Amino acid sequence: MTQKPTPPIAAKHPQELVTHRDKRIDHYYWLRQQDNPEVIDYLKAENDYTKEMMQHTEALQKSLYDEMLSRIKETDLSVPYRLQDYYYYSRTEEGKEYEIFCRKYQSLDAQEEIILDENELAAGKEFFSLGAIAVSPNQQILAYSTDTTGAELYTLFFLDLATKKLYSETIPNTYYSLAWGNDNQTVFYTKIDDTNRPYQLWRHILGSNPSDDVLVYQEDDEAYYLSIDKTRSRAYLLLELDSKVTSEVHYLDANNPSGEFKLFQPRKTGIEYSIEHHSNRFYIVTNEEAINFKLMETAVNSPDKSNWKTVIPHREEVMLEGIDSFADYLVIYEREGGLPTGKIKTLATGEIRKLTFPEPTYSFSGGNNPEFNTTKFRFGYSSMITPSSVFDYDLETGERELKKETEVLGGYDRTLYASERLTATASDGTEVSISLVYKKGINKDSSNPLWLNGYGSYGYPYPATFSSLRLSLLDRGFVVAIAHIRGGEEMGRKWYEDGKFLYKKNTFTDFIACAEHLIAEKWTNRDRLVISGGSAGGLLMGAVMNLRPDLFKVVVAEVPFVDVLTSILDTSLPLTVLEWEEWGNPNQKEYYDYIKSYSPYDNVTAKDYPALLITAGLNDSRVKYWEPAKWTAKLRELKTDNNLLLLKTNMSAGHGGASGRYESLKEIAFEYAFVLDQLKISS
Repeated sequence: MTQKPTPPIAAKHPQELVTHRDKRIDHYYWLRQQDNPEVIDYLKAENDYTKEMMQHTEALQKSLYDEMLSRIKETDLSVPYRLQDYYYYSRTEEGKEYEIFCRKYQSLDAQEEIILDENELAAGKEFFSLGAIAVSPNQQILAYSTDTTGAELYTLFFLDLATKKLYSETIPNTYYSLAWGNDNQTVFYTKIDDTNRPYQLWRHILGSNPSDDVLVYQEDDEAYYLSIDKTRSRAYLLLELDSKVTSEVHYLDANNPSGEFKLFQPRKTGIEYSIEHHSNRFYIVTNEEAINFKLMETAVNSPDKSNWKTVIPHREEVMLEGIDSFADYLVIYEREGGLPTGKIKTLATGEIRKLTFPEPTYSFSGGNNPEFNTTKFRFGYSSMITPSSVFDYDLETGERELKKETEVLGGYDRTLYASERLTATASDGTEVSISLVYKKGINKDSSNPLWLNGYGSYGYPYPATFSSLRLSLLDRGFVVAIAHIRGGEEMGRKWYEDGKFLYKKNTFTDFIACAEHLIAEKWTNRDRLVISGGSAGGLLMGAVMNLRPDLFKVVVAEVPFVDVLTSILDTSLPLTVLEWEEWGNPNQKEYYDYIKSYSPYDNVTAKDYPALLITAGLNDSRVKYWEPAKWTAKLRELKTDNNLLLLKTNMSAGHGGASGRYESLKEIAFEYAFVLDQLKISS
């Protein structure tokens, strides 16, 4: 008889963590030493244990992978969009992990020109990610950046599209945003500091030595994140500085890229704003005296706040999420009743038309719309039963044209599935929405396996979108649900503010209320209930598991942010100071005590926990690998149950996991197999 593998046990090296608030002993702090061979050995031992414990599911993993892959059109292309004289699009080829970027001159019937093949760039590399990609205004030069570790450190390259030869210069340690000046020679890019915060804006002249580049702006306040953008009108470059609660914009005539950026409006703590250019005016979206934001306008030559005029006033029941400016129209993005909506305003007449959608829960967003002088607006639409779709909306007539719906191979029939929007009541009486999807014909008799997802942080509204991968669950009788909990922005800015700082626990109790409601309504029972979340959603998993371990059968925590208190006390870590405006500054006693009271790692105790799969990325710059590793070690030390606990660390990736599309599918198949195995669903 084969002996059952025993889980790795991390050595305990008690270390006293001293703050001016208290003294804490952390037995697993040593796991932060990435250059310590013992740490790498421990992570590998956990991976070996995970592989052994999941070995009996390998056939199931292969089956899941094959069926998920069989629904994907491997050779496919995106909907082309027009930018001046070219149509741009990307495509994929069967057997290749990454995208191929292409264009055609003037007509879609013209000969294809490949401008960038990610597969060639990724050849021989365990990880590959494309960061920024931008063509010069004259369409002759491509600027792009790549990361080959997962740490989100990008090297910037320049490609002559006529000769397909690279310029000699490369620029390392850049971040995601870049923008071209209108001279086709000047490129603005951002660089990061030691904590991975984009804090500098640099100006590069094409063909010159990067050592001669000019530092245009440096943001020394560690709470701010710097980015560079360009208006759709192509008239202005925008230097944007954002903390979690405050913003500031500087602007520069794109025809004079060697000039000085001008301050639009000085930062004021708690005031956020963004600007959009249109002819002789700027539009401003701001939350000043408007928690759900309002739209203002001012003349380009008089940006002072005293000259601003109201275009759309603040509304308690509707959140203004942003606008897109076109030559004759404004597209207005809003959120009302928990759902995203859009409006079209004709500037000449002031007429407003509302975009409507037929399903009870869905996702809507603007698409590729680079042209300013156009009567077409492209947007994306999806729901939990409608595959991702691209529409062109005629701004003159109001007619919409479906350009593409992502094909699901194998005869997907959406009429076999149903989607609903439910409401749970939280412990304080707040009503919380739940989106769910299932295959018609299931019985509400408490026997269904149910997979509940959540996030609830940073104001991010969890989108109710389609996934062909999810069919592998639905066709096995699962109900799949999303809890739209506080901490997101589904119901407006207050919904977010009621789930952060000293109200963060609302996020956790909302999620628990959603789970209890689904059980009470007989969609499932606690022995069939699976929950999952990633990053800050992984924090959610750890918190609700500590609060109600009896409520959940299986938990999947992807790159979970679980060592909250220790991490955001350490200002040497990436983006820590920025995080204080989400969770609170733990150097203040009130926030220290509150964070400590829910931080998942700090609140692990000796009790029974659900079965748990935890994932990590060794090169993760957002949630360091040691957070899930420490959490796993402490759970192994203290938990009193025999439920399976697995840690799976990708040793060559970062926050997003595997970079290739096939490798990503394998990771999802692994998670599904873990869940099915724990629920004793064998095929």
